[in-house]
Amino acid sequence: MSLRALPHADPGVPDVRSGPRLLLWLERRQWRGQLAAGLWGLLHLASLAALPVAVGRAVQAVADRSTGALAAAAGWLVVTGAVAAVADTMLQRAAVTNWITAATRLQQLLSRKAAELGTVLGRRVAAGEVATVSTNDVEKIGWFVETTARFSSALAAVTGVAVTMAVTQPEMAWIVAVGCPLMTLSSLPLLPYATRRADVQRARAGRATVLVSDTVAGLRVLRGIGGEELFLRRYRHASQEVRGAAVHSARMWALIAAVQVVLPGLFLTAVVWRGARLALDGSMPVGELIACYGFAAFLVTPLRSFEEMAMAWSFSRPSARRAARLLAMRRQSEPAAPGYDVLPDGDLFDPVTGTLAPAGLLTAVVCGDPDAAGRLADRLGGHDPVARAAGEPPALLAGVPLDALRLDDARTAVLVQDKETTLLSGTLAELLDVPRSGAVTARRALEAAQCADVLEALRKSLPAPRRDLPGPRDDPMAAAVTERGRSLSGGQRQRLALARSLVADPGVLVLDEPTSAVDSHTEARIADGLRELRKGRTTVVLTSSPLLLDRADRVVYLAGATAVAAGTHRELLRTEPAYRAAVGRTADERPRRTAGERELEEPA
Repeated sequence: MSLRALPHADPGVPDVRSGPRLLLWLERRQWRGQLAAGLWGLLHLASLAALPVAVGRAVQAVADRSTGALAAAAGWLVVTGAVAAVADTMLQRAAVTNWITAATRLQQLLSRKAAELGTVLGRRVAAGEVATVSTNDVEKIGWFVETTARFSSALAAVTGVAVTMAVTQPEMAWIVAVGCPLMTLSSLPLLPYATRRADVQRARAGRATVLVSDTVAGLRVLRGIGGEELFLRRYRHASQEVRGAAVHSARMWALIAAVQVVLPGLFLTAVVWRGARLALDGSMPVGELIACYGFAAFLVTPLRSFEEMAMAWSFSRPSARRAARLLAMRRQSEPAAPGYDVLPDGDLFDPVTGTLAPAGLLTAVVCGDPDAAGRLADRLGGHDPVARAAGEPPALLAGVPLDALRLDDARTAVLVQDKETTLLSGTLAELLDVPRSGAVTARRALEAAQCADVLEALRKSLPAPRRDLPGPRDDPMAAAVTERGRSLSGGQRQRLALARSLVADPGVLVLDEPTSAVDSHTEARIADGLRELRKGRTTVVLTSSPLLLDRADRVVYLAGATAVAAGTHRELLRTEPAYRAAVGRTADERPRRTAGERELEEPA
């Protein structure tokens, strides 16, 4: 396969029953590339094995004073050298192609799985673990896939040379018979220890990566409470643990490397000693002695492929096990029915809690438990793995179970925006360039989400306009939003995320605490804008804010995980004491931010 064909149009459906099965599946998926690499490797090793014979014949021709034999040997050297050079070049091309092809296929599978799981992935696997699998583990798995082709060609070459030496020089065969297996198996007992030390190093490096990620994400908070030095000490400690584990692992690999140098040297010494004794006795011509030495020196090259194969297997097996475990995760059961030509449109109902969101209305849900509210939001979008594992029934859209829809159809029908605000790096235009119906423009979505101050901040971040450049230079849509929106305040990030959800204009929009980081005045304007923009569309807002509740067409109150009352906000205030206490406590405890406090929230 050519690298120009990457990425794969379809990476396939992997066998994730175990790590070895995943490796075998990757091997089968690119058997043509593996076959090409194996054939080029065999040709390369065969040409290298022929060189000692040519050198031996040239030396023997000089000893016999035969000009014709010397010319033939010289021609043989030229041809075999040229073939070895070409075959080596093509082998490297094929090997690198196999490595990159396997790694790309696995990365595409991991990316597809991350897109399928969505927020579920972050709740089940640490971010550092996902990053490690998609980088270090993918590299090790690609290394193993690439090594198998060279291993097969090395095995064929060693067999051929051993048979040749046994036929032409039986006196030397016992050295080869003992030396080859000894060199091949010498480092195998050390590999499990090296692998365990490498796993310890990887685990500590993963923890350090998670610590760094958390520290960077919460840097503003750390500065506010003066905790930079505390986290710096923690990172120094984690870094020293990684360094110590790396040194501990490197010592074992140094020992393996030393064994791989010492044993081949002893093997060559034994060959030269035995060959010299035979030559002095007159039972072996000097040309054959040189050829035998060349064969012995040649065997070191394919035998190192055996050792590399053992190392690749030792490293890739746990990596493949971790990758298979991640790829085996499921968001929901696969739908038994085919996709719908027309997506269902109607009431959204959760049978677990009894929550009903009538079609075309703005429904607010009050739930005292934030975790239960998050699970309800996931369930309304068909994303809750806990409910699926417990056998709980899925949410229904117009009477159709969400898990009866294909994943793409379910996400088109219902869009869930959870509490965690995630903004990808790029321009504001790119941030809002999401799959959409086209009925809501970016300008209307930004206005409804009250992003005027965000646009002004982004406009100020643009470089000064230049007269030599055409076009407007103060368009905030061209301004860059940094990774995770760290140049913006928490409220600004939350409003941009809301605008992104509004511009998508899904049939059903589920918002989990969309205004928790904004002040009361802005929250009231967002409530009005949300109600106006989503008029006639089904919207569910999980909140306990009286400002949002007052604008909702219908309010559902959950006690624990069960819907116990429904009506308008004012009706529930009059008839439900528990609801009144929950909403009143929220209103009392929620501080109103002054203009000065809002200013402090803005980035420096």
